[in-house]
Amino acid sequence: MPERANGPLEALRGRTAVVTGAGNGLGRAIALALGDCGVRVVLSGRNRANLEESARLVAARGAAARIVEADVADPESVAGLAAALADEDLSIVINCAGVPGPVKPLTEIEPEEWDAVFAANVRGVYLVCRALIPALLAHGGGDIINIASVSGKRPLAMRTPYCASKMAVIGLTTTLGAEVGPLGIRVNSLSPGPVRGPRMARNFRLEAARLGITEQQAEEAFASRAALGRLLEEDEVAQAVVAMLLMSGLHCADIDLSAGMVAR
Repeated sequence: MPERANGPLEALRGRTAVVTGAGNGLGRAIALALGDCGVRVVLSGRNRANLEESARLVAARGAAARIVEADVADPESVAGLAAALADEDLSIVINCAGVPGPVKPLTEIEPEEWDAVFAANVRGVYLVCRALIPALLAHGGGDIINIASVSGKRPLAMRTPYCASKMAVIGLTTTLGAEVGPLGIRVNSLSPGPVRGPRMARNFRLEAARLGITEQQAEEAFASRAALGRLLEEDEVAQAVVAMLLMSGLHCADIDLSAGMVAR
């Protein structure tokens, strides 16, 4: 079990956060990192079994967790999430839910596939923010962190819906921040580079099949684009979220965490 939060991390202890997409991957890693800081975590997602496993892992590390199932692309489901959290003193919203979308040329992508990516990755962020900002205002302010991506900031062939959706999240973040910053709500986005896990493994598998190379070769070719020559780990992204929450002057910002894949 990790040591309890101390020093600067004490600023997070006792706060309540909702993390969407918390059933696996980055959402689960972020929930665990927040729990380690003494944050009460509300785990949200579509898969009950996955959420229960995340809750078990959070509890095993001595933190408090609660499950509220929700589909971020569905307005009624998100309204249900907000209603379920009416008794919580919510001050942190982490929008991590999303889908990777198809890996193929734009001319082969069906409108339904495009819409499904934007429904989860952009509409979902909009709906969650729209539903939960009143709770943050009732608290007296708070933080929203939207998980975007470095995809779209550099060419990434065969991934147009995903890249476009994540760049849209960045635009949503900065504009929303200008609206609610004066009300005491900080809004920022975190743009990770490629993170080791099932999603990237899927991409490498598809890329290997397309190019007639091994999955290892596909991964190495992709990682070579980063100055550090490697993928990120889920925990690195989670710790970046914690760091952003501790940066009181950070607002309307998009932070790259890419191992040097992009530089601005």
